Amino acid sequence: MSSYRPYQHIERRKSRQIMVGNVPVGGDAPITVQTMTNTLTTDIEGTIAQIKRAEKAGVDIVRVSCPDEESTAALKYIVAGVNVPIVADIHFHYKRGIEAAQAGAACLRINPGNIGSPERVREVIKAARDHNCSMRIGVNAGSLERHLLEKYGEPNPEALVESALEHAAILQDNDFHEFKISVKASDVFMAVAAYTQLAEVCDHPLHIGITEAGSKRAGTVKSSIGLGNLLWAGIGDTMRVSLSAEPEEEVLVGWDILKSLGIRHRGIKIISCPSCARQGYNVIETVQTLEDRLAHIETPLTLSIIGCVVNGPGEALMTDLGVTGGGNGKHMVYAAGKTDHVVDGVGMVDHIVGLVEAKVAVIEAEKAAAKLAAE
Repeated sequence: MSSYRPYQHIERRKSRQIMVGNVPVGGDAPITVQTMTNTLTTDIEGTIAQIKRAEKAGVDIVRVSCPDEESTAALKYIVAGVNVPIVADIHFHYKRGIEAAQAGAACLRINPGNIGSPERVREVIKAARDHNCSMRIGVNAGSLERHLLEKYGEPNPEALVESALEHAAILQDNDFHEFKISVKASDVFMAVAAYTQLAEVCDHPLHIGITEAGSKRAGTVKSSIGLGNLLWAGIGDTMRVSLSAEPEEEVLVGWDILKSLGIRHRGIKIISCPSCARQGYNVIETVQTLEDRLAHIETPLTLSIIGCVVNGPGEALMTDLGVTGGGNGKHMVYAAGKTDHVVDGVGMVDHIVGLVEAKVAVIEAEKAAAKLAAE
């Protein structure tokens, strides 16, 4: 229903494109949503189950920590048991990177400077090449190199960017270019400044994130400010929302950030009022119930749930379906911005769910027909 206006346009930074498994990152590819498992990687069943929940939430790429040989041994079974590409998180030991590439990792998250000697770096690069594996250079304000801390006195945007470019040069000197970069910090100002500076001096795909953002609520706010700022400026090719919460929660927040900026659309986008004394039905309860009942839908659709006629008709003009509260338990239903019919308060949620599912079925049938005609 909604369409872009000039003031909603985002000019995306031009970057090279790499592949993370079968998922393109950078260039004109959609901005992808990532998360990371928090299970022991050696717990194969538990890790797969966690990734499956993230897949249901819409994740594009999942990172798994590989701190030891037992973890990389488990990785091949995890890769085989899921439907999204897996990034192996590697720190310090170069053999873990080689083993992860051999186990089927789609990408290695490393800092080349931490791997060891130039020969060890070359061995990891060879393994990545041999197994069609890309890399992510992961720079973090909390683990900057000593020489940079001595140079700058403290972590700052310039130090993050310099670290990233030093690591990138190691890969480039070995003629390896299939990598993306992140320069994360828990300080929103530092992270945004670092990514902005890095975006101006290179064309590498950028993985954006605010690291150690915090709890589900506080971390969501912090990440939304930082990532929203970057995405609005056209910076970012893939993203992770780092929360002290389950991985699927990170995925849902990531999608909500992208949907709020009109960058990617997945599932039902509910526009709802905060409710007040004018409401004709319990808006808060209705929205919570609808979010749960409609969580299984992946087809993009907008739904306005407004408690009264002050803003309801106006919001309905911008959504595919809408409901505005009325008097005497009678509420107006809108379709494609126009008044359609009245619904009783009793059974209203079931009615809305039915309308959404019917609309989704029509959309999917039209898509299937168009695809068939194109073939």
